[in-house]
Amino acid sequence: MSDISSSVKLKYVKLGYQYLVNHFLTLLLIPFIATVAIELLRMGSQEIFTVLYSLHFEVLHILCSSFLIIFVSTVYFMSKPRTVYLVDYSCYKPPVTCRVPFSSFMEHSRLILKDNPKSVEFQMRILERSGLGEETCLPPAIHYLPPAPTMEAARNEAQMVIFTAMEDLFKKTGLKPKDIDILIVNCSLFSPTPSLSAMIINKYKLRSNIKSYNLSGMGCSAGLISVDVARDLLQVHPNSNAVIISTEIITPNYYKGNERAMLLPNCLFRMGGAAVLLSNRRSDRWRAKYKLCHLVRTHQGADDKAYYCVMEEEDKEGNVGINLSKDLMTIAGEALKANITTIGPLVLPASEQLLFLSSLIGRKIFNPKWKPYIPDFKQAFEHFCIHAGGRAVIDELQKSLQLSGEHVEASRMTLHRFGNTSSSSLWYELSYIEAQGRMKRNDRVWQIAFGSGFKCNSAVWKCIRTIKTPTDGPWSDCIERYPVFIPEVVKL
Repeated sequence: MSDISSSVKLKYVKLGYQYLVNHFLTLLLIPFIATVAIELLRMGSQEIFTVLYSLHFEVLHILCSSFLIIFVSTVYFMSKPRTVYLVDYSCYKPPVTCRVPFSSFMEHSRLILKDNPKSVEFQMRILERSGLGEETCLPPAIHYLPPAPTMEAARNEAQMVIFTAMEDLFKKTGLKPKDIDILIVNCSLFSPTPSLSAMIINKYKLRSNIKSYNLSGMGCSAGLISVDVARDLLQVHPNSNAVIISTEIITPNYYKGNERAMLLPNCLFRMGGAAVLLSNRRSDRWRAKYKLCHLVRTHQGADDKAYYCVMEEEDKEGNVGINLSKDLMTIAGEALKANITTIGPLVLPASEQLLFLSSLIGRKIFNPKWKPYIPDFKQAFEHFCIHAGGRAVIDELQKSLQLSGEHVEASRMTLHRFGNTSSSSLWYELSYIEAQGRMKRNDRVWQIAFGSGFKCNSAVWKCIRTIKTPTDGPWSDCIERYPVFIPEVVKL
């Protein structure tokens, strides 16, 4: 009982400290304003007018002061960055025919790797602990025996995912293809000629003066890189909008060899894609869902271990695949530290920043062995969208950021229902939060993504209006079943 009592007391002490520090200026101003108000009431109206008349304001002084105020205000509003709004977005929902239950996946693995039963066993162990469910999807070409990853099949997958997501976005927003000012497409491993952005321009007959960009090789964090590129372009192009397409084409990247480090992506990566509409138009503020507050990018590529930890290469037999290093989680942790060091001062309340600074000074001056203070990011955000790269990624971030099960629920359920959809996974997670009816006005969302190179990127959005529970979207036919319990091991 004494332990419970002391913990409750400590909780209230912490809450009191947070309130005092975060509202310090308010608490300081209240007595001052109250004193001024009492003094004015004591003086009376006649005495106040007498004091004002005694100041002897001249017309020239008033005009100069007014001009200065107007000039400073004009400069401030002209130099202020344009607000970037997230009007709406759409996530691709694969057809049921592309579904890959565990039994089908393992049957294909046994047939394809019949000469290497150890590789089959390895894939089974990974799948059992992956956190994926029975409804994840792979493109049609991977369903063949043996898989047929041709260029034509890859293009067909790209068209199926991208065009379906865009059609849904047009339907949701009322946007016409001719009205698109900026187009940004990110797909890490499939980079054909003509580009995917050119494919979209050709399909929808977009304007000849459209500003189009195609990002490749940027990994699973490329979705937020696209948002960053769009934000910068929207700062220099007033009254414009930007459409972002985030996807990963699986067809040409299915690994057919026996290297364990390269078989891992086969077990985790699945079909997916998202189309996002951003705008800097003030008229879009009333229908937009979110506004972009901060976006921070950190790159660890100067370090060799970080650079080589996710590498596309050939195995000894000449099969191309993605090699995932054993040091991946350690490197991801270091990248996260670098990222939160930058974003922390932008989002954390004063109480958390003061505690972090005190811990840092204490370790530098008094004792380097003191345990570093981990800021409580739950004070800064109501929702977290952590890249659903795998169970280990989510577990590590939950532990590092001291998050509850509810905070990482969107990431775990997205991984279970859709698998690792690469850069688009963040949008499936945001859609999950909306489908659960949890997104309220002024709620803050932190999106965190990792990518090859090695990169950690994060974005902070603020909800403009309470989001009504959608009746469509990728979760529409299954949200009633979620959240589901995901065991540590699913025996196959």
